Amino acid sequence: MTDTLAYFATPNDSTAYLKMKLAYYIDAWDLAEATNTGDSDYIVLDVRSAQQYAKGHIPGAINFPHREMNETTLNALDSSRYYVTYCDGIGCNGSTKGALHLAQAGLRVKELIGGLDFWRRDNHPIVQGSQPQAWPLHAGQANCGC
Repeated sequence: MTDTLAYFATPNDSTAYLKMKLAYYIDAWDLAEATNTGDSDYIVLDVRSAQQYAKGHIPGAINFPHREMNETTLNALDSSRYYVTYCDGIGCNGSTKGALHLAQAGLRVKELIGGLDFWRRDNHPIVQGSQPQAWPLHAGQANCGC
């Protein structure tokens, strides 16, 4: 057995780690499914600039640039809700910065894995403009196979 394969976590350690990982991240498929079914326990925050948001964003996402997050602006958020942050994709850490600001403010938050890049890759709908807009009624949903 190679050195790489010699190091396996115990099943209990793996279970704890994987549960913790799912507590921090959500993927595009799960977010699309929850959004499409009208799950209202969470709020999706697009943490990019207003200009980038207007060019295309996840239906229902609210624009709240991470650079504008501070004690005053974060106090306006509802602490009883859950939040999902996203930015452009894996080459951008804006969603991490936004999630950090929310967590430091005492809010429950997850990051969208792969951001808008993975959302688009999975063919989920995108809306344009400066308003969140609703999920498009004609939007079909492909099965990711997960």
